[in-house]
Amino acid sequence: MITGEMKNKIDAIWDTFYSSGITTPLTVVEQITYLLFIKLLDDGQLAKEAVANAMGTKIKDPVFKEGNWVDIENNNKQIPYKNLRWHIFKNFDVNEMFETVRTDVFSFIKQINSGKDSSYSKFMKNAVFMIPTAKTLERIVAGIDGLNLTNKDTMGDVYEYILGQMAASGKNGQFRTPRHIIRMMVQLLKPTLKDNICDPAMGSAGFLVESAKYIEETYSKELLKTENIEHYKNNMFYGFDTDPTMLRIGAMNMMLHGVENPNIKYQDSISEDNKDSSKYTMVLANPPFKGSVDASGIDKSLKAITDTKKTELLFLALFTRILKIGGRCASIVPDGVLFGSSNAHVSIRKELVENQKLEAVISMPSGVFKPYAGVSTAILIFTKTNAGGTDKVWFYDMKADGFSLDDKRTPIEQNDIPDIVSRFNNLQNETNRTKKEQSFFVDKQEIVKNNYDLTITKYKEVEHEKVVYDKPEEIMDRIVLTQEEIDRALANLKKLLEK
Repeated sequence: MITGEMKNKIDAIWDTFYSSGITTPLTVVEQITYLLFIKLLDDGQLAKEAVANAMGTKIKDPVFKEGNWVDIENNNKQIPYKNLRWHIFKNFDVNEMFETVRTDVFSFIKQINSGKDSSYSKFMKNAVFMIPTAKTLERIVAGIDGLNLTNKDTMGDVYEYILGQMAASGKNGQFRTPRHIIRMMVQLLKPTLKDNICDPAMGSAGFLVESAKYIEETYSKELLKTENIEHYKNNMFYGFDTDPTMLRIGAMNMMLHGVENPNIKYQDSISEDNKDSSKYTMVLANPPFKGSVDASGIDKSLKAITDTKKTELLFLALFTRILKIGGRCASIVPDGVLFGSSNAHVSIRKELVENQKLEAVISMPSGVFKPYAGVSTAILIFTKTNAGGTDKVWFYDMKADGFSLDDKRTPIEQNDIPDIVSRFNNLQNETNRTKKEQSFFVDKQEIVKNNYDLTITKYKEVEHEKVVYDKPEEIMDRIVLTQEEIDRALANLKKLLEK
């Protein structure tokens, strides 16, 4: 978590945008992201240059080369590479810095991967620099320069807080999933270097970024091999969204984490335009559950599984289609998916239980998404088999996630997440646990008998303790004695006052 001082600095940057007339939350995030990206490009090269200088070598494939950069979109204008670097232009005169960033630096980041047909260059083509004045840019650059972005975890915390500010402003809150919940889901599925990971409702690419971090931390030595790093950079990650701005933000977010060419594209994942089938080995997602979509555009293969317009059900159907046989999914769903009685609700749960292998239902408290939303949610984990395989389903009743469940979401000691990860990765030790405990197995037959209801309270046994009360006569006797003691005390007090 970032400190209060860091939050104040980010808030000040946000306020600078607002005072300059840029008040749309998504636009603010987009413009901040561009500048963060520009700074981190330079910070990354400065770190490599320090190592190279110490070893007496040169860095490989620098972003900022020696000599001049040729701006092919502006009459082949020659611009010194050094002037495009954050630590150089931040010291320019305020008007010179404004012109440099607006015309040269911004043009540079739009063309940085030109010729490679990368996701980043594709979505940057229509990006617009919107900071209106030199003075405003000077204040924003100074604010960003004051942020401590020395490592990826800090950068992730800063980025999450910025996205949280966007959600708190009352718009686009659906893009924010708490990072510690994302991290838990990644740790539950444990991606490997052989996976093709997809988030069909990617937003700012939080699940893809966290998966990339997990791969980096777990397979650091294996990533030194050419075939592995090429797969990691170009063919491991896939993300789709219907908001071009979020696609740009997501693409930059991935690049900042070393994924040079993520397969990110504009796509309505549940429409007929999405032809993906049996393509991915892993899906991690928090799909939108805002309501209904236009029935005419929904892909027929999804309606065959669950005939509905509700996005939360359609996305689950989509996951069963786009996964390869043996592929796994972890998805956040609203609680209504677990117990809804409509034909569509029952049919999607039946699909997971009867035709796939439903592994786990992790019930989360409603405060997990506060202060942005108070909806109760759960995580469903399943493996695609198309031949059934559900024998028993593991349920876990998460009561705490390391933060208070009110709007403040302050850190607390109680945290079930380490226990969830540990138990899920050792399910063989869960077989003897009873339904009175926090986690337990439920046989498939019992789930079927309950119309495929996946609510944990349907199966959890509550132990009631018998409370034995004293007889009314004994209680009255105690009351009388207490009243007599009060009367004596009052009488003594009155005597003292009369003296």
